[in-house]
Amino acid sequence: MAMIEKLYEVIDQSRIKRNVSMSNLTTFKTGGNADMIIYPHTTDELKNVVKFFYEARLPYYVLGNGSNLLVSDDGIKKPIICIGREFSSIDVFDNCITARAGAFLSSIAKKAYDEALTGFEFAAGIPGTLGGALIMNAGAYGGEMKDVVEAVSFIDPSGEEYVVSGEEMEFSYRNSALSDTDCIITGATIKLEAGNKEEIAEKMADLAARRREKQPLEFPSAGSTFKRPEGYFAGALIEEAGLKGKTIGGAQVSTKHSGFIINTGNATTKDILELIDYVREKVYEKHSVLLQTEVKYWS
Repeated sequence: MAMIEKLYEVIDQSRIKRNVSMSNLTTFKTGGNADMIIYPHTTDELKNVVKFFYEARLPYYVLGNGSNLLVSDDGIKKPIICIGREFSSIDVFDNCITARAGAFLSSIAKKAYDEALTGFEFAAGIPGTLGGALIMNAGAYGGEMKDVVEAVSFIDPSGEEYVVSGEEMEFSYRNSALSDTDCIITGATIKLEAGNKEEIAEKMADLAARRREKQPLEFPSAGSTFKRPEGYFAGALIEEAGLKGKTIGGAQVSTKHSGFIINTGNATTKDILELIDYVREKVYEKHSVLLQTEVKYWS
């Protein structure tokens, strides 16, 4: 029996989409088609799919909002498990928010505001979902996920579910204990503090204005392309290397913020990757600093 037919025994056929354009599922708006994307609707369905691939020894990718991702122009043959809107519930208990992995950070920030809880304002403008943010300890404007996470639930590669504390996640700069593993985060508890709704709204508005002023939000991108090198700022190094506005094909080092590589409208993933390599090479020549990317690449 073909693999796909066996998979139908584990999850309903309606949950599986074939030949899906990845350019519609990533914020860079590039990439070829995915051969197969699986959309579990419940934790049990997710466990069953993970167990199926584990027992079949078949690798897979896990997709959230695609906001930190570049996909090959040739597409993806490896199956993709999407943690989407079915995993997006957000609940509040006292000063804690319990959210599932598919919840957008902006939605969690809005819920925190509604409940007059402060501490999550930094994440309101990050265009990703909770699962991906936890994997990479996402942060902005002085705040990081590690500052607010009380507990995290995840499924290991065999399909078993666990809950760990924020400390056990071993968060560090753009990294966690679950980075570069095959574990799938299913949700988390976020601990905040009681605050003033007016002050929370003012802070969120201020951060949003700063984003609009300094970041090229009008173009497809994956946010900051490079990690912050210790002792430096990537954008400043890139600008000092004379690379602001540098273009390869439809990819460009943003003229608004040099830390962003953007899709000016017709970029391919190949264009973006070539520009990333060019920037890294020139920055190293100028500063002897080797930039590391935040963006993940799937092929």
